[in-house]
Amino acid sequence: MLRVLRLLFACVIISSVALAQPVQSPSEFLGYHLGEQFTPHHRIVAYFNYVAQTVKNVKLQQYGTTNEGRPLLAMFIASPENIGRLEEIRTNNLRLAGLDKTGTPTTNVPVIVWLSYNVHGNEPSSSEAAMQTLYDLVNPANAKTKVWLKNTVVVIDPCLNPDGRERYVNFYNSTKGAIPDADPSSREHIEPWPGGRANHYYFDLNRDWVWQTQKETQARVALFNQWLPQIHVDFHEQGYNSPYYFAPAAEPFHRDITPWQREFQTIIGKNNAKYFDQNGWLYFTRQEFDLLYPSYGDTYPIYNGSIGMTYEQGGIDAGLAIVTRLGDTLSLAQRIAHHYSNSLSTIETASAYAQKAVEEFKKYFDNSRANPPGEYKTYIIKNDNPDKINALAKLLDRNGIQYGFGLKSSAVGYNYFTEKSESFTINTEDMVVNAYQPKSVLLNVLFEPKTFVADSNTYDITAWALPYAYGLNAYGVRESLKPVTPALLQTIKPASPTSAYAYVSAWRSVEDAKFLSALLKEKIRVRYTETPFEVNGKKFAAGSLIITRAGNDRADFNSLVPRIATELGRELTPLQSGFVDKGADFGSDNIKYIHPPKIMLVSGDGTSSEAVGQIWNFFEQELHYPVSLINYVDMGRIKLNSFDIAIFPDGKYDDFPSDKLQNWVRDGGKLIALENAVTQLADKKVFDIKKKEGKDTTKNVVNNTSYENRDNEAIKSNVSGAIYKITLDNTHPLGFGMPKYYYALKQSDDVYELLSGTDNWNVGTIKTNNYVAGFVGQKSKDKIKNGLLIGTQKAGRGSVIYMVDDPLFRNFWEGGKLLFSNAVFIAQ
Repeated sequence: MLRVLRLLFACVIISSVALAQPVQSPSEFLGYHLGEQFTPHHRIVAYFNYVAQTVKNVKLQQYGTTNEGRPLLAMFIASPENIGRLEEIRTNNLRLAGLDKTGTPTTNVPVIVWLSYNVHGNEPSSSEAAMQTLYDLVNPANAKTKVWLKNTVVVIDPCLNPDGRERYVNFYNSTKGAIPDADPSSREHIEPWPGGRANHYYFDLNRDWVWQTQKETQARVALFNQWLPQIHVDFHEQGYNSPYYFAPAAEPFHRDITPWQREFQTIIGKNNAKYFDQNGWLYFTRQEFDLLYPSYGDTYPIYNGSIGMTYEQGGIDAGLAIVTRLGDTLSLAQRIAHHYSNSLSTIETASAYAQKAVEEFKKYFDNSRANPPGEYKTYIIKNDNPDKINALAKLLDRNGIQYGFGLKSSAVGYNYFTEKSESFTINTEDMVVNAYQPKSVLLNVLFEPKTFVADSNTYDITAWALPYAYGLNAYGVRESLKPVTPALLQTIKPASPTSAYAYVSAWRSVEDAKFLSALLKEKIRVRYTETPFEVNGKKFAAGSLIITRAGNDRADFNSLVPRIATELGRELTPLQSGFVDKGADFGSDNIKYIHPPKIMLVSGDGTSSEAVGQIWNFFEQELHYPVSLINYVDMGRIKLNSFDIAIFPDGKYDDFPSDKLQNWVRDGGKLIALENAVTQLADKKVFDIKKKEGKDTTKNVVNNTSYENRDNEAIKSNVSGAIYKITLDNTHPLGFGMPKYYYALKQSDDVYELLSGTDNWNVGTIKTNNYVAGFVGQKSKDKIKNGLLIGTQKAGRGSVIYMVDDPLFRNFWEGGKLLFSNAVFIAQ
């Protein structure tokens, strides 16, 4: 009988275990212990799918895909009671923020904690930690996490940058031996170009949160704004010799960051420190990683009401193991353990302060709507360029910032372009952005003319005001003015097929460059006018595109051109004659043919991968025009004369092919040099470009700087992404479609001597008082004046275009896109 009872008890135990279906740990599922090898992205996805199919208190959402087709995932974990009411919790959270007005919000709800891992592909330990964190949250035997989940919803994004991660993991796995080599000089610790940090187009996704130029960011931020968590952590790695960093952050803090956002960072940091102290792990806080630039994974959530934080584990280039400067061996397993510890510590602290966190979240948005920060309570953006207004509206929409149109009035406000307070008229087509709205903090951060920088030793650019970035004149008004309508009704009359002699289209924005690209891809011959002309009382500016039936002898000409124009929202003017009332007739030599260029973009070792990526992305994703990426090391073997244009982006080029480039340009090639590539041309004395050198005040000077002030002395020669207003010759083809000025984002103090000679043109110049916004050290400020920033030089039958500063910076600097398009298609 006893034997039967024992057998029955054993059967009951086996049956209970089977019914419980305990979830496997990552190590059990993967077949190896975390830290023994890097987990491929598809296996991370498989584990998250496995947990979603096995556990009831989770919900897995695929919110997008990468450029290379990999899935982007977010796992929601909550208590059994809350998992079924996620939509109710989400909607209530938006009600707390004032973004959903369908009901009355309550603060008696779970706090939302969002954990984002592996935004930089070659910082891979955090995706491993994400799996272990998920396991602890769903493990039925973990009593602590069960308690936390009673008042906490956790969102885990295991890998924000799958393409970059796979690039790094594939590199490492293909170079490591049977046993990891911990010697830092071994090849497994030295990534080849472009490295795994960035996404497919070599964009740093941790600089793209607000600009959303990349499809991964667009999908992620759209989901983020549907939830607006109270707490967000962005997990990173830094150089492997550094100990762990976690909040509180370093100065400068943007002045709109609230006392609670500062305080709760410290509370979380102290809890993190408690576990690090117990384990004897080194860490630091309040150094290096500041909270200013709005497009980070910590600042963007902060400016949207969250407690945003960055966690940085030492480990870039560390592989599975590496010997540090101190002689210690840092393993992947250790790196995972540190991120895992802080993941759970953050959730624990959030749970302990859940009610307070939710109440402060509501208070943040209540204050945003009732008492918006900043000097100006309304921003008026003049609609001088409808395409740019539409581009700005698209950015505001993606960030949930409300705006409208339809107001006709007069006002007094700060003119961004003159930097003075002036009276002005508001027209019905002007954009009106009222600050009394839920996203008023983010609005102020993006529109304030000059960002206050408490500590100039900052981590990124210090100026980004949207009117300057988009080249749109705007006014900051102290009074509250409200728009009449939420959207501007812009009706572009569809171009009707007609038997036209020619069609004329404006050239005023990058949208016109997209139209040109589409025409060229269809093998439509296009011309442009070098001088203004007038027909039937309608004026056409220099740069206007002319599509004549002459040279386009095809049956579908009068249907194809209007169709492409309609698809791209371009207004066409059909003309029945090439005889104009004023200006040059269409057969004049003032009407130039646009040869469809075959373009080479220099890439690979020697170039900046981010600089290459933004140009590559611009051609493929915006212009939709083909470009060939050629590795710099292959320059010696390729036939340059098979290309019309060679673009040299920012970089440090060894063995610059001076003679070969000179001969190619003289034979009719066009060389576009950007940023440090211009310096290389000047240093090699290729062509006639010469850098202006400031006085060397350091030679034979005794160093009287105290050691503690060494950083402050160094930043006197620093340019932290500052805005300068330069004078632009818009009668030159390089300036067609633009006003007589251009707002450049400078990241160096490089300025060049003015070009001489009748065939050389100083298109963009800087004078003495052109500084607008952003931090510039005094030594650099003394250098940035009276010189050339944009120019063209004729050489034989070809030309060189110099662009000292990046016109496509992170692809959000909208004002520079037409300038770059001119360099490619228009300027000879």
